[in-house]
Amino acid sequence: SDLSTVLTYRDSSSTAVIKNVIVVALGLTISYINGTLIHTFRKHQVFYVNPRYILFIHMVVNDMIQLTTTISLFVFSYVFYKIHASICCLIITFAVFTTFNTPLNLAAMAVECYIAICFPLRHAELCTIRSTYVLIGWIWVMAAVTALPDVFITLATEPVRLFHSTIFCERNNLFRHPVSLKKRDVSYTVCLIGVWLTLFFIYFRIFFAAKSAKTAKPAGGDTKKARNTILLHGFQLLLCMLTYMAHEIRKGLVSWFPQHYVQVLFVCYIIIQILPRLISPIVYGLRDKTFKEYLKKYLLCTVSPDKSKVRAALNIRLHQIKGWNFSV
Repeated sequence: SDLSTVLTYRDSSSTAVIKNVIVVALGLTISYINGTLIHTFRKHQVFYVNPRYILFIHMVVNDMIQLTTTISLFVFSYVFYKIHASICCLIITFAVFTTFNTPLNLAAMAVECYIAICFPLRHAELCTIRSTYVLIGWIWVMAAVTALPDVFITLATEPVRLFHSTIFCERNNLFRHPVSLKKRDVSYTVCLIGVWLTLFFIYFRIFFAAKSAKTAKPAGGDTKKARNTILLHGFQLLLCMLTYMAHEIRKGLVSWFPQHYVQVLFVCYIIIQILPRLISPIVYGLRDKTFKEYLKKYLLCTVSPDKSKVRAALNIRLHQIKGWNFSV
């Protein structure tokens, strides 16, 4: 992905400082929230024995890596402008890995949700801790199959002096071979179509399953909560997918507002790279009742949850094994 667009028209010193302060402040805020989520996950067994929370925390870690790479490239573009090509290759590779991981992880979370609702009696059998970590491993393998060929193609086709030179660190400046460009377009298209088809199928099945359950046995707001959860999942995926269409979005906006070229690039960067990482912990962490009980205390640096709440959380986990909790 084009994680740091070349700023052909340089900003003034004051504008550059303001933009970097905004980006770094947002990055630190999101990293603090994500770090608290990870700390909460590690501290309580109720989370790391639940496949859904394992997938969620994997997405959080993945987002932190992606956020670090994108903000680093943004700051480097102002401070150094050009960096060593080998360092750029490492950063871009991590960025491509994490960008490709995100939609796959969302699809995995949707499949786990689908099994919990439509096959509740087999949920504990199919969604084990081991199978969850194996699935995460396969997500990284699929990302490697997509990202690493670009590195090998560049090593095979570019002169050695490229990796001893300094370049503006952008994917198109490093992985510029036509095969790499074509492969990127194909892989993005396949990923977009595959994940969206999977999610549409799963989400509609979940929605109708929840609706049927309500018809058979009227319940409070289960159907409404399920619908809200489905919409939030889809919205988060849509935001993540903006990365795959970043170049076309920027090109379209620049053609509409050519006199505001630099401002358009900055706004696109915030919306495409930062905003999804900000919404992710809110959607999946702060809305979850179990996580929220612990997270509030860690975020506000107050006392640890008492034993009664620990027991309550364990009881929630036992209920989740029997059926899906729509209060996510």
